[in-house]
Amino acid sequence: MTSYADFYRQSIDQPDAFWAEQASLIEWHKPFDRVCNYDNPPFVKWYEGGQTNLCHNAVDRHLADRAGQAALIAVSSETGLEKTYTFQDLHGEVQRMAASLKALGVEQGDRVLIYMPMIAEAAFAMLACARIGAVHCVVFGGFASGSLASRIEDAAPKVIVSSDGGSRGGKALPYKPLLDEAIRLSSHKPSAVLLADRGLAAMELVAGRDHLWNELREQHFDAQVPCEWLDSTAISYTIYTSGTTGKPKGVQRDTAGYTVALAASMKHIFDGHAGETFFSTSDIGWVVGHSYIVYGPLIAGMATIMYEGLPTQGMDKKPNGGIWWELVEKYKVTVMFSAPTAVRVLKKQDPALLTKYDLSSLRALFLAGEPLDEPTARWISEGLNVPIIDNYWQTESGWPILTIANGVESKPSKFGSPGIPMYGYNVKLLHESTGEELTVPGEKGVVVIEGPTPPGFMQTIWQDDARFVNTYWKSIPGRLVYSTFDWGIRDADGYFFILGRTDDVINVAGHRLGTREIEESISGHSQVSEVAVVGVADGLKGQVAMAFAVLKDSSVLNDAAACARLEAEIMKRVDNDLGAVARPARVRFVTVLPKTRSGKLLRRAIQAVCEGRDAGDLTTMDDPAALQQIRDRVETV
Repeated sequence: MTSYADFYRQSIDQPDAFWAEQASLIEWHKPFDRVCNYDNPPFVKWYEGGQTNLCHNAVDRHLADRAGQAALIAVSSETGLEKTYTFQDLHGEVQRMAASLKALGVEQGDRVLIYMPMIAEAAFAMLACARIGAVHCVVFGGFASGSLASRIEDAAPKVIVSSDGGSRGGKALPYKPLLDEAIRLSSHKPSAVLLADRGLAAMELVAGRDHLWNELREQHFDAQVPCEWLDSTAISYTIYTSGTTGKPKGVQRDTAGYTVALAASMKHIFDGHAGETFFSTSDIGWVVGHSYIVYGPLIAGMATIMYEGLPTQGMDKKPNGGIWWELVEKYKVTVMFSAPTAVRVLKKQDPALLTKYDLSSLRALFLAGEPLDEPTARWISEGLNVPIIDNYWQTESGWPILTIANGVESKPSKFGSPGIPMYGYNVKLLHESTGEELTVPGEKGVVVIEGPTPPGFMQTIWQDDARFVNTYWKSIPGRLVYSTFDWGIRDADGYFFILGRTDDVINVAGHRLGTREIEESISGHSQVSEVAVVGVADGLKGQVAMAFAVLKDSSVLNDAAACARLEAEIMKRVDNDLGAVARPARVRFVTVLPKTRSGKLLRRAIQAVCEGRDAGDLTTMDDPAALQQIRDRVETV
């Protein structure tokens, strides 16, 4: 068996040979002439001269051997819908969608903006775009009109695909009014809007512009739409990074490199096999949903579960903290992908739910999206008795940068670490001021990637090459390297530990502290479920750390004396773990932390409230009341 060290080293030292071998994992219409073109750093072109198609590799190529196998399993605990599409079914639905888009004037290279909930039609639309060579731009369903308008303006879509609405916690969320207002606000107007009517919210159709999917689907029911063979470097999609301010930042992805990267990751990282089932609890509005709900599992010949609903809501709309485990049992899920935030939610449920269902099919649970704290990792690891594999990556990378490649060589995970660099990623730690490479274990530096970046990585920022270079490649003096904008350290075994964003590092009386380190210490307290630490301006020390913690038992919040004792305990814990300099100025207790709908903590918004500033654009916030809690604690304590 190949050691991972050798496997990785070949990818760095002999990238052409390495990635030529990985290219055999997909099907090509025309072979490529050149593996890697890095003649114009930092821009890189993979598999020049070749032609392939993302939809062909995800759907069509499986028809010969597994046409009747489950491909897409659409489950909604919001509506009670549960439907399985075989590869043959999916092939038909994607062609109907492709024919409908073509009938609305979409041609190769045109943009199609997708603004939809987690329903099967959203996957049909993505795959249909890939099939005909259109560039899809998925925007998270439910985004406010202003945010959606800026993305419509930037992407300039010919057609928008949407729905009457989504649902969350049993409450309908009308999309159409938001979309209509966004189109009104945008200087760019799509020529057509295609709408899936779920019967959740009334819709007013705009004559001549709006079309119903069910009607076009019937018109094109027997459509035969062949895959367009696209050049390797053709754009597959753009996706906007979360938290963007000002002009939207559209991450642009290619076709062949992305297809190869996903095929390789399904084999080497996720150890997925054709005929098995993959369950990612993310959303198609985020990059995880693109890579590991829609494309990756299908490319590997696996069934993929597309889930709409809360992790604590059953198919009967009643509370059920075991719904995900119920699905694992029912569909014999082998690989699951979720986020630490979701696990912390489940941590508050009855622990008996982890043993109620037959989870023997599950081989591993992957977690990403934010740092995984040790107490949460340990709790879910002991509860499921399967490997819990953290992984670290970004919208920009398209697939994991740091994790464990058990498909190559089994290695242990380390609590608190996402793992080691994945093949193709030449990851280094650099000093932020001098650009010097840091090689001593435990030295803190900026996590960077040396070019050429591997297949599947972003090509550039949509329509803004200069911004791509200036934003990502010029932040370290004297070095042309891609900055992740994350602080990290590396231990003697080569495992990385992410300490937080470079702009989340706080400076307390000249001491640079990663908020992640303080959060890790606080989250280890037996009564703490979740915590966010931010740096707040202080006239004496420059900044001080402020902590906001969610307790496992919220009834404690009603006892001021108990809260005071708990705050003292937590501060002492931080003292012991990190030293007095890291001790938070205050620890305030809340019932929920403000997050985006993808589960990321809105630390900048928390910091702004603490400093009495405007919290900025909060359209991505999951629960607006959460920030008000922060405001109330700051003002009254």
